[in-house]
Formats: sequence, structure tokens, C-alpha cells
Amino acid sequence: MTSPQLPSSLTDLVLTHIREVPDFPEPCVLFRDITPLLADGKAFRELIKGLADFYRGRIDSVAGLESRGFILAAPLAVELGIGMITIRKAGKLPGAVFGVDYALEYGTARMEVHPEIVKDGDRVLIIDDVLATGGTARAAIDLVEHSGGEATALCMLLELADLNGRKKLEGYTVDSVVVYE
Repeated sequence: MTSPQLPSSLTDLVLTHIREVPDFPEPCVLFRDITPLLADGKAFRELIKGLADFYRGRIDSVAGLESRGFILAAPLAVELGIGMITIRKAGKLPGAVFGVDYALEYGTARMEVHPEIVKDGDRVLIIDDVLATGGTARAAIDLVEHSGGEATALCMLLELADLNGRKKLEGYTVDSVVVYE
């Protein structure tokens, strides 16, 4: 069974609101800046409404990844009338947490969640702004599932396909609004 595809109108919307910044954050890197999309209230609302229409009835909560995933997850959760789970970098959540370490190009990082926030059996959408190497997204899947939820789908605003992030997410539904080859 195949999952439905995100509407091409969302892809067109995002593409017309991305600013390309050459040589940022270092030489030879082309940074794709989503702030023009966020700054255009009408376009941002259209994106959130389109995502809500796509996921409505298929998920029970939205997990936003620190930090730009929060920007997408919060209004999506409100539009759907469901809860938002915050998945944060190490040391940012008070109290008891469950954490997962993941590899970076040079070293490791850690993501954490309050496991009691994830309800047993909840169908969770994991959302972030960019899928690059897949490390953060894979850590989020592990956090959600260890906490009793089901990682139903991952939604990425942008995907950098040449970094092969999907390889770490095999077996999971990954919906990317825009894919850069």
C-alpha cells in the first residue's frame, strides 16, 4: 500500500517562498532559508492548512523537533485540535527525560523527550524543517516509539536528497514538501 502524496500546490507554495543564500553557513554551501515563508502570513497559513488537510484523521499528535520544527508543529497541532510533543536538544527539558544520542559529521548530539507526554498507541507525526542526513529524524522516531507512540509519518518541509537521510528512515513514511536532488 502506498501513502498519499502531499499536494503539489504545497510544493509550489514553498518553492516560491524560499530564499537561497550562497556560502552560508560556510563556503560552497547553498542555504535554503524558510523565513520568507514564515514572514508571509497568508502563505504560512495556507501551508499549515494544507498540511492539516493532508494529515487530518491520520494522527493523534504532532512532534516538533527543536527548533524550527516547533514553528511548524505548533500551528499544525492547533489547526488539527491535537497535542504537540516537543523533542528537544539535551538539557533543555526539566525533570525526567528519555534521550537518544545520534551521530553528527564530527561527534554526537542528543535529543530528549518527556516520555509521559507521548500517549501509548498515539499515532505521531514527526515534523521538521529539513531532512539532511536523517540523524535527528531517526532519533525522534526512537524517542516516540520508546515512549509508547507510533511514528506514523515524518513530514519535512525541505529534503536534501543527496545527503541520503531517507536511508536512516527506511520502513517509515517520509513526506517531503520540497525535495532538492
